[in-house]
Amino acid sequence: MVQRIPAPGELEPIERASRDELQALQLERLQWSLRHAYENVPHYRTAFDEAGVHPSDLKTLSDLAKFPFTEKKTLRDNYPFGLFAVPREQVVRVHASSGTTGKPTVVGYTRKDIDTWAGVVARSIRAAGGRPGDMVHVAYGYGLFTGGLGAHYGAERLGCTVVPMSGGQTEKQVQLIEDFKPSIIMVTPSYMLNIIEEFTRQGLDPARSSLKVGIFGAEPWTDAMRREIEQRAGIDAVDIYGLSEVMGPGVASECIESKDGPVIWEDHFYPEIIDPDTGEVLPDGEEGELVFTSLTKEALPIIRYRTRDLTRLLPPTSRSMRRMGRITGRSDDMLIIRGVNVFPSQIEELILKMPALAPQYQLVVARDGHLDTLEVLGELRDGGLAPDGVDALCRELQHGIKTYVGVSTRVTLLPPQGIERTLTGKARRVVDKRPKP
Repeated sequence: MVQRIPAPGELEPIERASRDELQALQLERLQWSLRHAYENVPHYRTAFDEAGVHPSDLKTLSDLAKFPFTEKKTLRDNYPFGLFAVPREQVVRVHASSGTTGKPTVVGYTRKDIDTWAGVVARSIRAAGGRPGDMVHVAYGYGLFTGGLGAHYGAERLGCTVVPMSGGQTEKQVQLIEDFKPSIIMVTPSYMLNIIEEFTRQGLDPARSSLKVGIFGAEPWTDAMRREIEQRAGIDAVDIYGLSEVMGPGVASECIESKDGPVIWEDHFYPEIIDPDTGEVLPDGEEGELVFTSLTKEALPIIRYRTRDLTRLLPPTSRSMRRMGRITGRSDDMLIIRGVNVFPSQIEELILKMPALAPQYQLVVARDGHLDTLEVLGELRDGGLAPDGVDALCRELQHGIKTYVGVSTRVTLLPPQGIERTLTGKARRVVDKRPKP
């Protein structure tokens, strides 16, 4: 793996700014964003008034804590365009969530917003080692999902050649990588594992492909999965973070020279960490729920949006801006099994420490009488094991989950390819079979 470390002259001035310079810019932009939301979005005017605050009350960055939160429910309650701060005719694009758990969350972009988005994604790709002229294979889904088009516009802005493959058609993914020889791939980490498996199925060595860098996002993944991907594909794997309500991919991204957590592009997105129960703002370094306020968005300003992602803010390293720690779970999709808090990432870490197991798994939650049950479905690697060896692995993983997570589980290990594969990206890690209330 060859790392492409940028020279200082390749960075934007804000990436090298002092903390005082950055905070002065943040304060100016935050005051604008609060005014813009208050004056143009009825929801924010009502919410601010009910909380007894006005945009003029923001004198320092810490004053943001006085303002109310925005939640996903807020977007659904104002479906489809109720949170837009500009006339609908000035919105040049809309994206939306799938809406599988309710109404979709709809987001809009002015022409300037699209330009800003392309800029932060271009910055992210450059931080990951990309340079003008590189070929970028985009295997994020296109359409209403922000991943594909967000990556696409950012790569073009940087001056790269884009292969807009989208998700699915795994055999063709491998064919185009072999034929076109891109140096960068942008895709979910779980689908990258599918692509690696397809290389192997075709008798090809994924570590000998043209790929040098993978930019992975859209789902949580662990350092153990990073090592798995890097070793099998022979690439540098970097983390990109984003969510459609805040912008899309490119809210934060890792630097290839450090790979120590995504750098939040704080000139456009102001982060806070809060106690998910009390809403109290926590100091940098403490784990809690990540909250974002947009600083430059025109069509859909977002004020103190509760992402539900659990992480912490870390000091700057490769750039002048703070970093995100690894996301340890979500405050709203945490499983509670017989009083024990369970995050899928905890079990993933244990699975990835066992060389005989593939990095694929599902957690099946069901109910036996009045008690919840958890079954962990794992997958054996190629090579095969005797039945007593499989039984021993089941017991080992079961013991590890009980010791590390604190919950008793049933473990079932399936043969290679036994875990359901998705064609379009995000892995289905949790199957909840409990009856709906």
